[in-house]
Amino acid sequence: MARPICCRRVACEPASSYFKPRGIPLSSLETLALTLDEFEAIRLADLEGLYQEQAAEEMNVSRQTFGRIVESAHKKIAEALIDGKALEIKGGEIKMVTQREFGCNGCGHRWGVPHGTGRPAACPQCQSTNIHRVHEEGGPGRSRNWGRGAGRGGAMHHGRCWRRQAQSVDPKGGTQ
Repeated sequence: MARPICCRRVACEPASSYFKPRGIPLSSLETLALTLDEFEAIRLADLEGLYQEQAAEEMNVSRQTFGRIVESAHKKIAEALIDGKALEIKGGEIKMVTQREFGCNGCGHRWGVPHGTGRPAACPQCQSTNIHRVHEEGGPGRSRNWGRGAGRGGAMHHGRCWRRQAQSVDPKGGTQ
């Protein structure tokens, strides 16, 4: 029996859910599905330039899993470019993340910062520079208990993950 898919954190939705060759109607093209976690892997590795280990941490997966995700995404994108197919970005076992949480080691204050704005320099309450990133599992640093029998992803498997359902899209551009 295969292991269940670990919920992947995604911080960015695509601006467009379809990409296709110019001048060919979508209805006459073969379509490949690129999942939202594959889209996020491409964004982190190729656009942001993160190393696989850093990108894997951002997505809440192991480095090996991240490597498989990005390899699958590269293959689908290459196939679409070489064979003239359309790409539809949809679905996947994901958790949409809109901001990162930080905590102050001095006063204990916690606050959220939107993704893409960089790391804060100091605590907004006491101005201390002794701050840390608060991960979803509840403490500073990576506390996922990998290799300690707790299962990868810890609390991510207990109801906080959701499956992104594919939305039916009319080839003329509207959603149904």
